[in-house]
Amino acid sequence: MAGLGDRKWWALVAVTLAVLAVGLDGTILSVALPTLSRSLRASESDLQWFSSGYLLVLAAGMLPAGAVGDRFGRRATMLAALALFGLGSVGCAYSRTPGEFIAARVVLGVAGAGVIVMALSSITVLFTKQERPKAVGIWAAANFVALPIGPILGGWLLTHYWWGWVFLINVPVALIGLIATATLIPESRAATTPALDPVGMTSSVGGLAALTYGLILAGEFGWSTASVLSWIGAGLVVLIGFGVWEYRLGADRALVDMSLFRNASFTWGVVLAAVGVLAMIGVLFTLPQYFQAVVGTDAMGSGVRLLPVVGGLIVGALPADQICRRIGAKATVAIGFAVLASGLAIGARTTADSGTAFLATWTALTGAGLGLSMATAASSALCELSAEQGGVGSAVMQALQKTGGPLGAAIMGSVLSSAYRHRLVLDGLPKPAAAQVEKSVFAGVSIAGRLRSPELLGSVRVSFAHGMDIALLASSVIALLGFVLALAFLPSVRPVRSRSMATE
Repeated sequence: MAGLGDRKWWALVAVTLAVLAVGLDGTILSVALPTLSRSLRASESDLQWFSSGYLLVLAAGMLPAGAVGDRFGRRATMLAALALFGLGSVGCAYSRTPGEFIAARVVLGVAGAGVIVMALSSITVLFTKQERPKAVGIWAAANFVALPIGPILGGWLLTHYWWGWVFLINVPVALIGLIATATLIPESRAATTPALDPVGMTSSVGGLAALTYGLILAGEFGWSTASVLSWIGAGLVVLIGFGVWEYRLGADRALVDMSLFRNASFTWGVVLAAVGVLAMIGVLFTLPQYFQAVVGTDAMGSGVRLLPVVGGLIVGALPADQICRRIGAKATVAIGFAVLASGLAIGARTTADSGTAFLATWTALTGAGLGLSMATAASSALCELSAEQGGVGSAVMQALQKTGGPLGAAIMGSVLSSAYRHRLVLDGLPKPAAAQVEKSVFAGVSIAGRLRSPELLGSVRVSFAHGMDIALLASSVIALLGFVLALAFLPSVRPVRSRSMATE
């Protein structure tokens, strides 16, 4: 990497921008769904698949994307993924039917998997072990910027322009990424050409897709439904079989070199980064609903109110490498999870009438805790990867995190829904209306407005705030689990300052 100089940091900015585009695509879609429903005459099932189809392919495509990059070249794979992402975005914008839009979303999922994995693996190629924590901090902070910016940008575009611009905005970002990748990122691949392992690819894709689909269904229908349990069970069985197959196949022919997991820093770095995402889902899943249904903001206003989360993430992620150098990875990750758990526990005291200052304080605190813990855990894992292992190692981390999203949403959705229904007061309300109120806070607000019942509206608002508090408490417990796991298993490694870094 000598001779790259500052170019590698500009390359990091470019690939981070590409990852931001992938993140924005998911958050903008949530704002665009009502418009898409009208413009494409989409059913409720169609709308679900607009999101689910993308998520399924994104999660399932991570491991194959890493293997393709290691075999055929990571820069070449990144270029192909960025070009495909631009084409998929154009396809979404000009879709005329729900079927065409779903097909375009599937293309975006394939491309997004390649972009995300190759962007992360480029860190192992561009940066030394001493520089990777700083690079990962920048990457981690940018990963979550899409959370509030998506609704803000999407709401503005939908208010002033044709809905297709919500997706066409990705095209110039993909072009910038293409130019930067072609000019700033050196080509790299595994020193020895890895086998394609068709059995491993098929089983990993099938297992991750089935597991993710089952978790999506669990979030919608609950955990006791036979189809939910069947999909989750099938996914787990296939993934266990995948692990056994990879172990027996050997490192030279396997899709995933299972010897990676003998390294405690990699294994627990990957696990703890996923635990951080799982804990944070309590915030990401509940707060937008709280802002829109209880506070009464629109999607754009909801995005603005999530800005303290991003501010906290930046405050936590960017100095993570400096803190890690002083006290070690174990203590840094543990402190991050402690801060995250504290913020979530404070957030569990939110009421229907909580003020902006209180909400901004605890959301910023959770963001700081996640930024500190996730950036350090991810860098602990990546620092143990050689350039040869960069693609698949990054893919393993991303695959685990992408399945953690729907898992967290399913868990928090079940907890919130149960607590919400338990607190509702529906005396005198007809059964069909009561069933609708119990199913959704937005339906409750709508029915209360239609009936002009301030009592029902108050009950819906208070009940949802109560359900959110219970979900945040559950998230706090998950963060405490991360705290314990970090102290128990993560090695306390302090990166050695290189001569070049000491003079920065």
